[in-house]
Amino acid sequence: MYKFTLFTLLILSNLILFSCGEKSNKSNTTQAKKENLDSLLKLDPNNVDLLIKRGNKYLETYRFYDALTDGAKAYRLDSNNLEARFLYANALNNRAERTQVDIENAKQHFLYLIKRQPGNKKIYVSLASSYTQQGDYEKSFQFINEALRIDKKYRDAYILKGTNYLSLGNRKLAKSSYETAVQQDTKFFEGYLYLGYLYSEDNDPLAVEYFRTAVTLRPKSTDAWYGVAYSLQQQHKFDESLKAYRELLQVDPKFYLALFNQGYIKQFEQNQVDSAIFYYTSAIDLQPKFVKGWHNLGLCYASLGRKPEALNAFVTALKHNPKYEISRIEANKLK
Repeated sequence: MYKFTLFTLLILSNLILFSCGEKSNKSNTTQAKKENLDSLLKLDPNNVDLLIKRGNKYLETYRFYDALTDGAKAYRLDSNNLEARFLYANALNNRAERTQVDIENAKQHFLYLIKRQPGNKKIYVSLASSYTQQGDYEKSFQFINEALRIDKKYRDAYILKGTNYLSLGNRKLAKSSYETAVQQDTKFFEGYLYLGYLYSEDNDPLAVEYFRTAVTLRPKSTDAWYGVAYSLQQQHKFDESLKAYRELLQVDPKFYLALFNQGYIKQFEQNQVDSAIFYYTSAIDLQPKFVKGWHNLGLCYASLGRKPEALNAFVTALKHNPKYEISRIEANKLK
């Protein structure tokens, strides 16, 4: 079965940590506004205010490279504009290719901004995130707490607290911090999703409830639906899990892992090998190089005594990944 991993959590953590808006409602309206800004900037490409507005829209949707392009241009055009400086520093601090030099430069911009806007909670959290990336959690917590002194209900401060605690190995306080974040912003989709991942990693039934809330907020989210289905599978609620996987496939018929995990349930939990073959084959049709799908299909055929088909499945798995030793072992058994 395909499950959540710490790698999944860390990827999502980066998205949440560097969310720049206080709310997380990314709607068609936001996209329409961004497109309108595109049109206006074609007419006036050096308009600093428009560049800042569009750059911040990019930040809200995690398009950090595009945000950096607009931020750098706005800052170059008007280095005295504090909003331009903040956009540029945030984009520099958050882009995937950032270096330690980028982080240090962003930090210096944030320190400059704090001197001029000492009551701006967003700057304190952005500065704290720079220290987080450098592994200086003591300094990070210091500036997070400064933000919370300004606004004790500031959602993003609790997000960063949670990320810090998770990095430090304190899952209990990490969960508590993220739970406080969603209490401040009950529409915070990413927060519920992340809590679902955390509780799922601990095989805690609460995971389902957080994923269900995420589904309520975004009914078309495949991540949220997969979370519901997989968490139910973890709890051995297989009929409910299968139903959730089917609902996920209504949202995205090409979500091959939903097919694979149904096959896993049918094979290993319900002893319905023919059904498992159907689901594995369907998953492979969508993802022909899916090694785990080929391997499990081979196990099904082997259990039915269909050796040629089993051997073909194992050989195909090895063709796509010659280092997949468990398929080699199974293939050797059939020779």
